[in-house]
Amino acid sequence: MRPQPLLSLLQSVKNQTLYPDEILIIDGSTNDETESLLKNNSFKNLKYIRVSDENRGLTKQRNFGISKLNGGSEIICFLDDDTVLESNYFEEIIKTFQNNSEVTGVGGVAINENKWKIQEEGKNYNTKKYYLFEEYFYPEGLRNIARNYFGLASNLGPGKMPDYSHGRTCGFPLTGKTYEVDLLIGMSMAFRKKIFDKIKFSKFFEGYGLYEDADFSLRALQFGKNVINTNAKLNHFHDPAGRPNQFKYGKMVVRNGWYVWRIKNPKPDLRARLKWNAITILLTLIRFSNIITEKNKKAPLTEYLGRVFGWWSLLFNKPNTALKKLTTEQ
Repeated sequence: MRPQPLLSLLQSVKNQTLYPDEILIIDGSTNDETESLLKNNSFKNLKYIRVSDENRGLTKQRNFGISKLNGGSEIICFLDDDTVLESNYFEEIIKTFQNNSEVTGVGGVAINENKWKIQEEGKNYNTKKYYLFEEYFYPEGLRNIARNYFGLASNLGPGKMPDYSHGRTCGFPLTGKTYEVDLLIGMSMAFRKKIFDKIKFSKFFEGYGLYEDADFSLRALQFGKNVINTNAKLNHFHDPAGRPNQFKYGKMVVRNGWYVWRIKNPKPDLRARLKWNAITILLTLIRFSNIITEKNKKAPLTEYLGRVFGWWSLLFNKPNTALKKLTTEQ
C-alpha cells in the first residue's frame, strides 16, 4: 500500500554498483496501485507477485517470497519499501559475507536517523544523558534517560539483548567498522540462503508482525554471527501507510516484546523478570506522558491503553511457549 516509496527504493536499487540477480516484490496491497506503477516503470530482474489474503502480512509475505527465489542465490536481502539505498549498499553487504564465513546475517545503517556525534575534546558528558561509544556520543531520549536514572539501562552494547531483553536501540556511529550484534532490523537485513532450509519467519507474527525481525535474527544466531556494517548505508523514511492502529501497535509492543525476550532467554531469573516488567511499565508511563507533549493527543493515549492491555493480558494469556523453540517448524 506504499507504491511511491517503493518506486523511490527501486530507483536507488537501479543505481547500485552491484545489482541484484533477482528482485522480488511481494505485494500485500488491497488495490492495484503498486501493480500499475510497476507496469509503467521497468526494472531489470524484477519479479512482481501480488498475494491473496491467505499470504498477506509481513511474516507470511517474507516466507512466500523465500519460496519463490531462484535456486542460484546465496544471499537473501530484505528491505522495507520506505527505504532508499546509497549506491554501494549491496556491494558492502556482499563484501561482509565474503570477508567472514562465520557471518550469517548482515545489516546496514539508516544514515538519516543516525544521531551519533564526535566527542569534543576535554568535554565531560553526563552518562545519564549521553551514551558514549568509542570516540562518539549519542544523546539519549527521555525513555533511556529515565532508565539510566532508575538503573534499568542495558548493560550491553548496541544491538545486543541483555537477559531482561530491553537493549540499546541507538545503533552505531558511522565509523566504517563492522560490529557483532544479536539483532538486525527488518528495514535492512540480509542472510545466507542456506539458513532458510532450517528456519523460516515465525508463524507467531501475523499482520504487521512487530519484532519479527528480532525473532528471526535471534534464531539465526544458532548458525553463525550477525553483524552491522556501518558502510552499508541507506535512508529510512517511516511511511505511515499500511501500519496498524495505535491500540493494536501498543499491545504488540508489549506482547511481541515478551515473546522475543523469551526467545533469547527462555528461563529468566527473578532479577531479569523484575527488570523486564519494570522497564515495560516505565515505558508505558512515558508514552502516557506524551499526551501532554504531542499535538495529536489521541495517538499516545490509544497506544498507552494498548500497552496496558498487552501487559495485563500476559498475566492470563501468555504467547504460546511451544512456538518459541529454535526449531525448523518456525
